[in-house]
Amino acid sequence: MAEKITESQLDALIEENIENQLAPMKAFMTTEQFNEQKKRALEQSRSPQAKQEFLQGWLAQEILYRQALQDELSDKPEVKRLMHELKRGALSQQLMNEQLASRIHVTDSDLQTYYTANKDQYVEPERAKIRHIRVADEERAKAVLNGLKNGQDFAELAKQLSEDESTKAGGGLIHGDVVKGFPISAVGDSNEMGEAIFAVSAPAVLEKPFKTNKGWEIIKVEEKQASRQKNFDEVRQQVTMQLLRQKREEVQREYIQEMMDKHGVIIHTSVLAPPQKTDPNNVQPKP
Repeated sequence: MAEKITESQLDALIEENIENQLAPMKAFMTTEQFNEQKKRALEQSRSPQAKQEFLQGWLAQEILYRQALQDELSDKPEVKRLMHELKRGALSQQLMNEQLASRIHVTDSDLQTYYTANKDQYVEPERAKIRHIRVADEERAKAVLNGLKNGQDFAELAKQLSEDESTKAGGGLIHGDVVKGFPISAVGDSNEMGEAIFAVSAPAVLEKPFKTNKGWEIIKVEEKQASRQKNFDEVRQQVTMQLLRQKREEVQREYIQEMMDKHGVIIHTSVLAPPQKTDPNNVQPKP
């Protein structure tokens, strides 16, 4: 392979590769969204390491391709079958992509209507920040609770007594919010504990310890945030993708049905039904 690849040629190859990767999604995005995705991908590919990895992969494929041509692999029956299947799939997908691009048109009004009709999907659930103290058994957990009731500081007790090495130095503080309805992986599995966290007013120490798969937990709810409705601007991108996905599915169903009608395709579902089993007790004797 005597040719030389300049840096500008390499950049062009990378950009072409990115466009090919994004091509299947182009029909479902606005021009702005597609350009943003492409821009992001190009930025990730600009580092020397990323360029080197791409070049190595591209050269390996090019060398193998040229050797395959020399070996006349394309004349082999199994390769011809594979190439036919790849061509069949590529042409089918291209036809569908062109139909999607021509039939899907999403306006701002469409997005607003979809958001209004599905507002319950865009609610930020109730959240809480908590501290915990983990001990090995219920007796110790109750002793810790008694100390807290007598005025001892939760964070100081966590530093002294908690068996969770990942949080004790920080006074038992769990990093990140606890979200209502979701498991608390850092603490352990307990539906009852999750319900109790969101049943009290913060700040508050829960009245009893809870047994989880990690030990016995004493919980302090530091603060809570009520659930809130996200506004349209916050979720515009999410709304766009969901509406495009819905329209894509609708167009695919409609167009495939159009093509089946055009080409006279009929599916006899009765042929696909499993054969009925004969009850030996109801077999009629032959005359």
